[in-house]
Amino acid sequence: MNEELSNAQYIYLYHGLIIFGGLLIITILIHMLYHRRSPSAIIAWLLSIILIPYISIPLYLIIGLRKRKNRYKKSSLKLKTQPNDQNRHFEIYTDSTKAYVAFMECIENAKSSIYISTYIFEYDKVTKEIVQALIKKAHEGVEIKILIDSLGSIILYLTQYRLRELKKAGIEIEFFMPIFQMPFRNYINLRNHRKIYIFDNEKVLSGGANLSDEYIGPVFSQTRWEDIMFLINGSSVEQYFEIFASDWFYASDERLKFSRDKKESDGDIYLQVVPSGPDMERDALYEELLLAIYSAKKRIYIITPYFIPNNSLIEALIIAHHKGVDVRLITPKEANHTIVNLVRSSYMRELEEAGIKIHLYNGAMLHAKAILFDGKSVVLGSVNFDNRSLFLNYEVALFVYSEKIIKEIEEWADKLIANSSFGTKDVSDLRRVFENLMRIMAPQL
Repeated sequence: MNEELSNAQYIYLYHGLIIFGGLLIITILIHMLYHRRSPSAIIAWLLSIILIPYISIPLYLIIGLRKRKNRYKKSSLKLKTQPNDQNRHFEIYTDSTKAYVAFMECIENAKSSIYISTYIFEYDKVTKEIVQALIKKAHEGVEIKILIDSLGSIILYLTQYRLRELKKAGIEIEFFMPIFQMPFRNYINLRNHRKIYIFDNEKVLSGGANLSDEYIGPVFSQTRWEDIMFLINGSSVEQYFEIFASDWFYASDERLKFSRDKKESDGDIYLQVVPSGPDMERDALYEELLLAIYSAKKRIYIITPYFIPNNSLIEALIIAHHKGVDVRLITPKEANHTIVNLVRSSYMRELEEAGIKIHLYNGAMLHAKAILFDGKSVVLGSVNFDNRSLFLNYEVALFVYSEKIIKEIEEWADKLIANSSFGTKDVSDLRRVFENLMRIMAPQL
């Protein structure tokens, strides 16, 4: 009798789990339809749920939700200052040692404040030097605040004893969405990928480089990643401050006010700061990129470490090529993630089959992000040409309208092309099928 009862209970439990799973899948589908997800994203998620339900359903609950609306959500970011600000000084660094020297000089010359926001802060020989420089300035009375992404810097997040010396010097440190401390507002999929380094509210360093020996350092390293940093002196600094202040308030509940000792004089370098992420009401950066692609007349050069676009961007690039625009993709021969290599290949082959030139960089890992549109503008910043950067991460891009800067990036792009192999390699039909199948993963990457 007991055995029959246990069998009946097992059957009820089994059917209950099936019903619960079915209801959960229907709920996920309704959620995607309610938020007007693209058909490709819906199909990708449904295929994933059908093929690997025990992984995909929890994964959707963790990473499938983007612009959430509840009391734990980061408040919307609206820049007060106007776009196309005039700036007095703008300098590009494509050399990691020069970027390091500029960073350390900015720390050394700071008089009142240093604000740092980074995705990765590794505790290595380079950052130890940075830490000592920051402690020295803190002892001189400089206000220093450091914002670190808890997932991007997971090792440092788990070994925070290494930050004691900084905190003892009076330096304030916050982790963005700390993994174990904010269970109800820790959206592990929505990371702060911005790199913003502000000095005295007069200068800002930004770009793609995080804080570690892998990105910058005082001595040349053949294995160090290729990246771009830039230094701004002018009115656009306030916009970067507003972005930092918004992120800092979310992490610390402390509101910062912008102030500086001297008023900036107008310059002749026009810049447009465009943040993107869950704290933006619209996908403004994505829309700006689509507009720029469709508006291009002569050339589009895309330099990116990760190329996993959506269908709209792919179609826009192919249409631009058919109009006679010289479209080129410059990306690493081998990315630093195997799954990225697999997923990106299908998109690169699609462009290549349409006649678009693919250049695979043979040097160290190419981590730089830059997009050239004709001779009119170049987009720099922390944004990769993939779904994660454009739709999930907190990012910041900069549109630069300066012939001098555009020329510098052009010359640097030509050097990258000269050190690149042309075109993707031939693979078997089975490999092509597998690469195309991996597109299922694209909306999640």
